[in-house]
Amino acid sequence: MISVLPEAVSTAQLHGYLLGAVGPRPIAFASTVDEKGNPNLSPFSFFNVFSANPPILIFSPARRVRDNTTKHTLQNVLLTMEVVINIVNYDMVQQMSLSSTEYGKDVNEFEKSGLTMLPSDIVKPFRVAESPVQFECKVTKVEALGREGGAGNLIFAEVVKVHVDSNVLDEKGVIDQRKIDQVARMGGNWYSRANLGLFEVPKPLSTLGLGIDRIPERIRFSKVLSGNDLGMLGNVEEIPGPKAVEDFVSTHVEIRSLISGGERKPLELKAQEFLQKNDVLSAWKVLLAE
Repeated sequence: MISVLPEAVSTAQLHGYLLGAVGPRPIAFASTVDEKGNPNLSPFSFFNVFSANPPILIFSPARRVRDNTTKHTLQNVLLTMEVVINIVNYDMVQQMSLSSTEYGKDVNEFEKSGLTMLPSDIVKPFRVAESPVQFECKVTKVEALGREGGAGNLIFAEVVKVHVDSNVLDEKGVIDQRKIDQVARMGGNWYSRANLGLFEVPKPLSTLGLGIDRIPERIRFSKVLSGNDLGMLGNVEEIPGPKAVEDFVSTHVEIRSLISGGERKPLELKAQEFLQKNDVLSAWKVLLAE
């Protein structure tokens, strides 16, 4: 066994020990707006429920370790003192991950991740329509835990309205833990699916993923590809060019055969097979093949 004094290792290394050991952690998919009403959406795994009366959720956007800057979510909360916390299930995990890309302040992560903005009833931030449970919250307190990179900021969010998808309820009107199919965060790229156990979601690119909003419409509105599929496609930096697609098709007899059939669905199903193997670039080339 190794023993570590926190002050003897870097913040990044200590962060790895903490997140690798303390898990699975629930995910607060936090929706906020700035003072002009511009939306922001970002996930945080320093999160839990801490009280039922009053109903209090707490999540913590940490200061960035690399440069000690704060995240747009924290900045917006301090300006408006409102937030919507959306629960993440497996069907939307890839889109949630894509939204964690550090886009500029003027970029709408709802659009980038292909998720639907749903107006709230009491607070200004939007809800995520695809989320099985959405909590509209008023922020009662923000407590900074430090001023250096890696320091958390506890956001005390009092729930003022709860929205629950009826599809996750059982016959008694209680949330069915099998139906809600939640995911939780672990260390590195790892997540836990309550229904099945461990699975992996690669981190978004350090450069900016192009986003679901820039996927061509014939692909984006596919009846075959899921939100998770689109989330993976939207996490590439650029779409493969015509030459790369042509070279790919020329070396894959099966793809040429699918193209000759003249239907999109078989190509989309083949692309989905590549996505299930985490081969996103090959999936793109199949989808762009003519």
